[in-house]
Amino acid sequence: MRDISRRQAIIGLGAFASLALTACGSDGETPAKGGATAAGNKAGSMAGYGVGQQFKATEPLSFDVLYNNHSFYPNKPDWLFWSELTKRTNVTLKPVEVPLSDYEKKRSLLIASGDAPLIIPKTYHPQEEAFVSSGAILPVSDYFNLMPNFQDKVAKWQLQPELNSIMQTDGKIYLLPGLHENAWADYSFAVRTDILEKLKLEVPKTLDDFYTMLKAMKAEYPDLYPMTDRWSVPTPGGNLIKLIAQAYGSKGGWEYAHSTFDAAQGKFVYTGAMPQYKQAIEYLNKLVKEKLLDPESFTQQDEAAKQKFISGKSFVISSNAQSLINDYRTALTENVKDAKIVKIPVPIGPAGEYKFASRLENGVMISKKATENKNFVAMMQFIDWLWYSEAGMEFAKWGVEGTTFTKDSSGEYELAKDVDFVGLNPGAPKHLQKDFGFSNGVFAYGGPTKLLQSTFSDEEMEFQKVMNARKQWPVEPAAPLSEEEREQASMWETPLKDHVTQNTLKFILGERDLGEWDAYVKELEAKNSTQYINLVNTAYERFKKSHGG
Repeated sequence: MRDISRRQAIIGLGAFASLALTACGSDGETPAKGGATAAGNKAGSMAGYGVGQQFKATEPLSFDVLYNNHSFYPNKPDWLFWSELTKRTNVTLKPVEVPLSDYEKKRSLLIASGDAPLIIPKTYHPQEEAFVSSGAILPVSDYFNLMPNFQDKVAKWQLQPELNSIMQTDGKIYLLPGLHENAWADYSFAVRTDILEKLKLEVPKTLDDFYTMLKAMKAEYPDLYPMTDRWSVPTPGGNLIKLIAQAYGSKGGWEYAHSTFDAAQGKFVYTGAMPQYKQAIEYLNKLVKEKLLDPESFTQQDEAAKQKFISGKSFVISSNAQSLINDYRTALTENVKDAKIVKIPVPIGPAGEYKFASRLENGVMISKKATENKNFVAMMQFIDWLWYSEAGMEFAKWGVEGTTFTKDSSGEYELAKDVDFVGLNPGAPKHLQKDFGFSNGVFAYGGPTKLLQSTFSDEEMEFQKVMNARKQWPVEPAAPLSEEEREQASMWETPLKDHVTQNTLKFILGERDLGEWDAYVKELEAKNSTQYINLVNTAYERFKKSHGG
């Protein structure tokens, strides 16, 4: 559903290699360095489990899993996903359902109360850091030796630099991230191309073009807002602010993080006070001020935004590949004759022609109490198979061969004729997500580029071709905080984030004059933004020194 900031590393591979590839044994006899022994909790595990092998517990097992219940494909107990997963692995997952809109809050409450399931997916770094100091979640890097497929992907795809970024100062990792072979971008804006044709405009390539497009739309339709946006609850301007901030070389919206590495200065700076962040705000303020952007874009529920777009009351909205098909195209063409839409390449800004993307995805936290479970080793093997093996990733994405898909001799996938997904079989009576539970965002993400792109339409492949021609935005260096530093930083983060969020909206909506920017920066300093960045830079220098940077 979303992507979010990951602080990535450009430090060498050595720092993480000893963790990621420690103890290649596969039977759970020997824990990875620094980990508590799991030798006594091997019930149900496979003695010879390894890369490319089907995991199947030696006895029926069940594990609770926190389940992010998506409104587009709400959970159904009779999904083929659940029954086939049990058939293949001898493991039954019991979903603890939480609505998508309330997932982060509910997850925090469950972890704090000690009632969280053992398996906690759909977690975006650095969200796991809030639970590290309390000891509520497992340092999963202690148990990478139980996960041969994970280790194999890390080594084969040379992912240690990215993984450095989520390592804590104790040298351990507390989140099992989804792993991509290559970085890819998905989120951008959907634009009514029939309106562009009417106005004799090209698809916008830059932020200036994007502004010019909205101005032309406004001139032709003065009573409408050309753009209204979604994905603003619970993060105001989640995708919109993110993309505009990226174009200026900063972070915002979903991707907001307190620190951003300034390569020119060779140090981290406070994101919410960056000149580039101010420039992004100025751009969005201009759109609102000139009535090119619906001011409700930053507060409205998704359904309201979608209704405005599909009813023809707006012409531009945030989108990803699935939303383009599932949320917009069919409904729009039913309401507006001859309407056409496309997901445009992300507009380029002053930062340059870059692709802002990571090879890490959201991932899985493991409850600390899992090590006390007699089936702990089997659970880790199961997680390794479902989220990191070739067979597990194919199953989670495509389903069951012969039922939901077929595969030809060259390995190309094709949906069953009676099944649709992202418009690949429009009009088919069944849906891969809604009726079967596959391509579910809780379980299906990451993986080889070929598998990732196997469900891409020709249209989406064209989008990817444009985005992949851009340079990759440089990976940020690691700056892991010590436990004491993390506790101190946690005390500062919430009031700082609240102040940035509130004033970002005020500046954008014109409720606070941008002439007060310097005063706003001083307010951040009064809330310890300088001390916060000093803490991060201290951690950065310490890590760099200790790892030969």
